[in-house]
Amino acid sequence: MARVLLAEDDFDFGSILKQYLEIHEYQVTWAKDGKEAWDCFAKSDFDICVFDVMMPKMDGFTLAEKVVALNPEVPFVFLTAKKLKEDRITGLKLGADDYIVKPFEADILVLRLKNILKRTQRIQARKEALSKIGKYEFDSINHKLLLGGQEQRLTEKETVLIQYLYQNKNTMIKREDLLKDVWGNDDFFSGRSMDVFISRLRKYFKQDATIAIESVRGVGLTFKINQ
Repeated sequence: MARVLLAEDDFDFGSILKQYLEIHEYQVTWAKDGKEAWDCFAKSDFDICVFDVMMPKMDGFTLAEKVVALNPEVPFVFLTAKKLKEDRITGLKLGADDYIVKPFEADILVLRLKNILKRTQRIQARKEALSKIGKYEFDSINHKLLLGGQEQRLTEKETVLIQYLYQNKNTMIKREDLLKDVWGNDDFFSGRSMDVFISRLRKYFKQDATIAIESVRGVGLTFKINQ
């Protein structure tokens, strides 16, 4: 359930928007002026914000500036009765994802919020998929290991294996645990397969002396990263 901060000083309009968003399974915090909205934002986490422009105590543009300064990752939308081109430009320059002029259908707001959240979630997922491993950049979604301008394409099994080793870095990983968790069993053939994959990874990471895959015969291995 996405968390929405709604800042709207018109009681009737704000009440309708809050109810409509909640019907569509958004969790809504409704602030009746800009200062109250800022206090809410500073104390809680939100997935998206909806700000009226003309509000008492703090207008929507000022509120947006403070929000961006505190957390530039949170998307926000302006609602306004002001139709001037200059106001729209001001809002978009502040980083607004949309600028909706009143009056409008509530369905339009719901659809635009949905689209914005989809886009920001994809961006976030992409960021989370990229990990720094020593000097390398590991892209688990596109199965790549990157170093400078060099790119090493990875198989799905290599990607899963790197993820597992990185999650358990600098600790002894028992051979049987690695086989069961990544290969699904610890029989002879899986063991031979694992040895081949470990050899490949040693070659992939050889350009960074701070990374080593150290084996302890008959016990397991350690994915060492000295940073």
